[in-house]
Amino acid sequence: MNILIKSATIIDSKSEFHNTVQDILIEKSVISKIAENIKNTNNYKEINLENLHISQGWFDSSVCYGEPGFEDRETIIHGLQTAALSGFTTVAMNANTEPVLDSSSNIAFVKSKAKNHAVTLLPIGALTKDSKGEHLAEMYDMKNAGACAFQDFKKPIENANMLKIALQYASNFNGLVYSYPQDNSISRNGVVNENITSTTLGLKGNPNLAEALQVARDLFLLEYTNGKLHIPTISTAESVELIREAKKKKLDVSCSVAIHNLFFTDDVLTTFDTNFKVQPPLRIQKDVDALIEGVKDGTIDLVTSDHNPLNIELKNIEFDYADYGTIGLESAFSALNTLFSVKKTVSILTKGKERFGQESTTISEGNKINASLFNPNGKFTFDTSNIHSKSKNSIFLNTPLKGSVYGIIANNKMILK
Repeated sequence: MNILIKSATIIDSKSEFHNTVQDILIEKSVISKIAENIKNTNNYKEINLENLHISQGWFDSSVCYGEPGFEDRETIIHGLQTAALSGFTTVAMNANTEPVLDSSSNIAFVKSKAKNHAVTLLPIGALTKDSKGEHLAEMYDMKNAGACAFQDFKKPIENANMLKIALQYASNFNGLVYSYPQDNSISRNGVVNENITSTTLGLKGNPNLAEALQVARDLFLLEYTNGKLHIPTISTAESVELIREAKKKKLDVSCSVAIHNLFFTDDVLTTFDTNFKVQPPLRIQKDVDALIEGVKDGTIDLVTSDHNPLNIELKNIEFDYADYGTIGLESAFSALNTLFSVKKTVSILTKGKERFGQESTTISEGNKINASLFNPNGKFTFDTSNIHSKSKNSIFLNTPLKGSVYGIIANNKMILK
């Protein structure tokens, strides 16, 4: 693949060309030259886009694709195309398929589906067989087949001994164990944050305590086992503080937050719009402020779209009975770019690959190109015309956002809108 990119602002703090406008010559998928004015002597394909910015390829640590089992929601190929058009060059796919990704053969199937795409797919294997929390899955075999981590998607590990054993076992092969932060004995089927809003709306509440207790327990187990733990999609101020203190103790813990938990509070629930029914629930402003501070100071390692396509019949019903989840890939960059500066947004989106066994590739001469292309300017209101996913259940519908994505260049391929 030979391409000449013209007049691109490079946003890459690890590159000597950071925050400068340059031409970028790509030959055989390698960056051969970066300079202010490169002549197209070989008549390569030119990319010349309005206010073009380029960075290292973006990473999302939590996406759901329906294949196998729920292809009507999103197939792997369609999901990867959605990721590419949203600026992501690498995504970690959750195990909530049918059958669950709990064996090396299932991991191999998913990997084979994605092998020729521009976007790199990292399957997350189930932690327990059929994600039932009863017996450990084939973690080592799945790791060898390409699994990047292990979790029972959105299901807490209720048996503390199960998590202890998983952390100890995975440490033998540098395996990363997820533990979803919710104590079900406290949350008790709560569908929204427990506070005055849940009482006013007559909806069952899920208190901060349910998350904080689980995080505290898991961190004690991590310290005991000396394992490697990832706590996905935290949503409370208490969790941020617990993880901050754990990192001061040098525990090997990472965590993520969903973009919508940085953007919305439970005040939006007054319309009973089921697109706002997410797991964990939207919290209050105090929690949002703590989460944003956690992103800024590095306590929170990753920000995820938590992309979860769902059919309309699963969302367009009474709030109590609607499924949890929102799509998020298409709105991810613009939502973050609305909250943070472009440099911070790119820093967030390019952070965390190493935790999942992937190397970062800077925008520098001699490196293979793995890049996201975007325009940080321009305000718009997000609507269904911005959605590429087969499902349209977006929490960001009718929300003013800033910035747009052109596409990606990765794996010897280019995908642009």
